[in-house]
Amino acid sequence: MERRRVRLVKAGRKRKGPILYWMQREQRVQENWALYFALVLAKESDVPLCVCFNLVPDFLGALSRAYRFMLEGLREVEGELAELRIPFVLLRGKPKETIPGLVRDLEASGIVMDFNPLKIVRAWKREVLQHLTATVFEVDARNVVPVWVTSPVKEYGAFTIRRKIHRHLPEFLKEFPKLGKQPFRGITFRACDWERLFLELFPEKPKLPCTPGYAAGMRALQEFLKERLPHYAEKRNDPAVPATSLLSPYLHFGQISAQKVALEVLRFREQYPESVDAFLEQLIVRRELAENFCTYEEHYDTPLGFPRWAQETLKAHRTDNRPYLYTLKELEHAKTHDPLWNAAQRELLFAGKIHNYTRMYWAKKILEWSENEEEALRRAIDLNDRYALDGRDPNGYTGIAWAIGGVHDRPFPEREIFGKIRPMTLAQCARKFSVEKYIARVEEFSKDS
Repeated sequence: MERRRVRLVKAGRKRKGPILYWMQREQRVQENWALYFALVLAKESDVPLCVCFNLVPDFLGALSRAYRFMLEGLREVEGELAELRIPFVLLRGKPKETIPGLVRDLEASGIVMDFNPLKIVRAWKREVLQHLTATVFEVDARNVVPVWVTSPVKEYGAFTIRRKIHRHLPEFLKEFPKLGKQPFRGITFRACDWERLFLELFPEKPKLPCTPGYAAGMRALQEFLKERLPHYAEKRNDPAVPATSLLSPYLHFGQISAQKVALEVLRFREQYPESVDAFLEQLIVRRELAENFCTYEEHYDTPLGFPRWAQETLKAHRTDNRPYLYTLKELEHAKTHDPLWNAAQRELLFAGKIHNYTRMYWAKKILEWSENEEEALRRAIDLNDRYALDGRDPNGYTGIAWAIGGVHDRPFPEREIFGKIRPMTLAQCARKFSVEKYIARVEEFSKDS
């Protein structure tokens, strides 16, 4: 594998113990560069490989359905690893208490971690590293081009990062190696009692809008390639028509690889060139722009992360008259005067997602209906983190910052409340798609949920 995907986090003492892969963000066995690198290290040192996942009791307000989706995928991971004779253990608690203990028990010689730009995960890693003497590596298996290879600084927008990503694609957008069974060396962990765990965590089994796991994600990919990719370029921005990939939950939890998705989509470039290019722009350029933003902008979830012009214009319009002001509870339960916004919020509540186009409208209206931009950003992040299966993710934070704070955007003619932030209105949406049809689709889905 390309070693530029890997960076040394901490040089430790030399010892002859196993390699531990602390799986976090990339919750899959196949097409996982972090797992592949851990296997390379184990082979080079002639030691076993072990994999662990640490379950924290609360992660940025995620609801039980997000935990259920994740854990069902991890149950599949444990089974696949067992077939490869790689032991897996599920830990529970604060990482600073669980990971160092496992490293000591194993006398691990090296630790491999997933790259993750979110502040809470970075804090976990700092705390864990204080207690480790082993060598620690970090692997970017999320981005097609590793975030530190693409750029060492925060990019201004898609137009500045696009050429940098495309320059490196020939080097990184390659097929994955095959995995074979690994030599078993006597390290065993007690198998996770998944049914008992589910009964403990989910006494009332949460309903999932889609089937979790790698196998289900790959089936969803094949369904998209066959049924919706041909019309993606034309229909992707129409929330009333099923034309998107529906892969975001699988990508968010790392149950499938964006690189694998890109390789599969590229097989159709001759047949559907416009759709393939449009999809890869979203899958690679826009997603990796969000990764860049959250990596290099400490304040990705506060107005301090907005560009200066946006901070100034929003501050200047803080005292503008707002005809509607809603409480967070009213927003949460879709109790506004706007039927399109209510439908978008109900889609979030029942489907765990919002179509990308209506998500922009949804966030901008929260700005319009909140006392100020700080409160608006906090509300939008709270709702998205709690209810979206793909929440708690750089894509979500960056998309909301774009809608409310002009991140990766430009100033527009000044108007009330928004200042120079790009506005979106119900009339604009109605010119783009059938608002009535979209509302009817959400209503139908809500009845079945």
